[in-house]
Amino acid sequence: MTTTDFILRLLAAMGAGLIIGFERQWQHKSAGLRTNTLVATGAALFVLLSINLTQYGGDSTRIIGQVVTGIGFLGAGIIFKEGSNVRGLTTAATVWCSAAIGSVAAGGYYWETLIGVVAVISINLLLNPLGLWLSKRK
Repeated sequence: MTTTDFILRLLAAMGAGLIIGFERQWQHKSAGLRTNTLVATGAALFVLLSINLTQYGGDSTRIIGQVVTGIGFLGAGIIFKEGSNVRGLTTAATVWCSAAIGSVAAGGYYWETLIGVVAVISINLLLNPLGLWLSKRK
């Protein structure tokens, strides 16, 4: 992989994380701009390292699998239980999606990265009113 390709993939991951983080920050969520950007960037760096290390042989999916596990651990720290209420599940899931999108960007799948960002933003924005409405009905 060339340095230019490395930089483009990393910038795509950073941009995707930034867009997702902006939406979360706009909604006043605990994991916002910096968290989602860092998660997408970190995941991309691990995947880029994996791709570079295994370009002449090996299995790059092993490091990608560990990224999924590590982000799960990070997400667990975002979830709070207050009595019978559980908070932070959507934020934790969004962080998990940011890592996935960062991994996709690192693989050089730019259109798929954009599609992933649109999907996450759409889910967070469009399904929130529906979820609130469903929660309030008897």
